[in-house]
Amino acid sequence: MGSKRLWAGVYAAVTTKFTEGSELDLAATRKGLQALIKDGIDGLVVLGTCGETNALEPQEKRTVLDMATEIADGRVPVVAGVSELTTAHAMEFARQAQALEADALALLPALMDVLNEEELFEHYLRIASSTSLPIILYSNPPVWRTEISLALLDRLASVPNIVAIKESAPDSRRFADVIGAFGDRYALMTGRDDKILDDLTMGAKGWVSGLASAFPKEATALLRAHAAGRLEEARRLYRWFTPLLHLDSELDLVQSTKLAEQMVGRGSERVRMPRLPLRGARRSEVVAIVEKAIATRPGKPVAARL
Repeated sequence: MGSKRLWAGVYAAVTTKFTEGSELDLAATRKGLQALIKDGIDGLVVLGTCGETNALEPQEKRTVLDMATEIADGRVPVVAGVSELTTAHAMEFARQAQALEADALALLPALMDVLNEEELFEHYLRIASSTSLPIILYSNPPVWRTEISLALLDRLASVPNIVAIKESAPDSRRFADVIGAFGDRYALMTGRDDKILDDLTMGAKGWVSGLASAFPKEATALLRAHAAGRLEEARRLYRWFTPLLHLDSELDLVQSTKLAEQMVGRGSERVRMPRLPLRGARRSEVVAIVEKAIATRPGKPVAARL
């Protein structure tokens, strides 16, 4: 996988599909992956937050990743999420992901506890040393309660395969800080959907998006309009998209994304416990947001499917 195809464009944060009995729905997962590629998505991030990776068994993770790389077949990069409780488990999964021909890894901090900077450095270093795959670090301070400081990035700059950052900090000035300190040492992608235009303006080259799994054509159109300098078109798309994109910043983002997928015929709202599908007033709220987006979406409307 050439470096020109990594870390640019819209990468869908792919959801994992389940049956009514909470088993892996391989047919539906396959269909979803194929549809995203057909609709022009630039990359696939599997086994991330939207992929409910921490609710999957080790063999299930390998099955999903193997399917994704087989379906992609080199057409788009497949980035495997690495989210494990311990460094040793993360190292082992990184090796497995390389054997299954993932193109890159999206690396989270160990989720067992909040790590200090020295622990975080050793965690990243050991995982990077266990694989030759390029690595994008997932920075999400509000959720992980862990900050990847500029000082830590300076220490990691000598690690050759840590090459990118998925930045979900709520303040877009973070992009200016990283670029100001390191130039183009790290490729930057935004992971916070509802400030995509701000982050692109500040230097992000790509977008890892949960809602792109439900609306891939609109997500890629927004990014390409911005890249081509068609700023008014990009702003129009962003204004249409914004109510949906706000869902990405909520704790129930996985359930909201899956409900949106169901409403546009791209999956079901089934999640695996401890998550539960949206209920009551919250479900009605998200349904209304998605229904409005469907009714007003650019291009030909698509009927809602509940």
